[in-house]
Amino acid sequence: MTPLAERMRPRNPSDYVGQRHLMGEDAAFRRLLEQKKIHSCIFWGPPGVGKTSLAQLIAEYTGKTIYSLSAINSGVKDIREMIEKASRPDLFTKGGAPILFIDEIHRFNKSQQDALLEAVEKGVVILIGATTENPSFEVNQALLSRCQLYVLEELSAEDLKKMVDAAIKRDSVLANQHIQIKEYEAMIYFSGGDARKLFNIIEILSSSHADESLIITNDLVEDAIKVKNIAYDKGGEFHYDLISAFIKSVRGSNPDAALYYLARMLLGGEDPIFICRRMVILASEDIGLANPNALLIAQACMDAVHKIGMPEGRIVMGECVIYLATSPKSNSAYLAINKAFEIVAKTGNPPVPLHLRNAPTKLMKELGYGKDYQYAHDYAGNFVNQEYLPDSLTDQSFYSPGNNGAEERIKLFLKSKWPDKF
Repeated sequence: MTPLAERMRPRNPSDYVGQRHLMGEDAAFRRLLEQKKIHSCIFWGPPGVGKTSLAQLIAEYTGKTIYSLSAINSGVKDIREMIEKASRPDLFTKGGAPILFIDEIHRFNKSQQDALLEAVEKGVVILIGATTENPSFEVNQALLSRCQLYVLEELSAEDLKKMVDAAIKRDSVLANQHIQIKEYEAMIYFSGGDARKLFNIIEILSSSHADESLIITNDLVEDAIKVKNIAYDKGGEFHYDLISAFIKSVRGSNPDAALYYLARMLLGGEDPIFICRRMVILASEDIGLANPNALLIAQACMDAVHKIGMPEGRIVMGECVIYLATSPKSNSAYLAINKAFEIVAKTGNPPVPLHLRNAPTKLMKELGYGKDYQYAHDYAGNFVNQEYLPDSLTDQSFYSPGNNGAEERIKLFLKSKWPDKF
């Protein structure tokens, strides 16, 4: 039998539950849909919030042919074959360009995404992509620029209640079973906000009481489901939200919050090495020269976790998190390299001063390469005041020491060498 989640897919805009900013009666997107005007777009949101349902609704309501691909098991060959099918002239006479729906589009690599560009650009197909990953990171900018991005939000408790009520009233199987909902809380809790999981719970309860009337209570749901998994999707929004909260907690010097988010990620199945890599980056970006040992600790943590694995690795990670969170903070190195990148991007390739150039050949020496270079170790204090930047950038400064004990010492050192700059 077709799963309940599939049977409950909406057939017209008024049946669609949730995403009021897109499908509410006054929403601009819904008005376009009702006028049967649709464009290439990407739906980004957590699992089970209606991305696939919305794509299928669009196709059915506008009368367009829809072709579907899953990025998990499709390649460039499949994409080209699907575009060739979509290019048939008779499809345009039936309702204009057909829809090409690609689920989990973020799993396509660059060449696979590039294979879509021409067809989308020329209007051969209307592309609708669905993704749980941030498109800014996972979808080519060239493809993203040709599509409108729509963010789908988590379903509210009220949305999920409406779905339950609609299922027991409208579904041909459940409507004949005399189902009464006494309590909703457990169903909503165990679904984790995923409509697909919610419908699966209803089906489990319905199947286990197929020959009798069913009164759904919290106790009945808990007994049937037993254990709720920690809500986490390594490929979805939880991934980005929790790692973001973790980093900001460490940056904010709050070890308790940082440990909490670390535990949620690890219990949810996140790759420990991914978290360790983020701590190495954080040690330079947010602690930096205020405590250079932080980078060594973070590197040692990643190495230890790689060697000993889990669950013991959690102890090493916990220690590292506390150390990073309680370290003094400075983003001076982060700002300095970003400023250097910005200046290089703006100024291009000004010539390196002659006295700093390498002179491996006689001709280069004759041209002045390396001439008048002053070797710092030949001078008192291993320092000599000479210009190192290109002539057009001599007034530029990139590094500004932070206001902390370690960098105050750096500031004094630099001021003693370069009094005009510090």
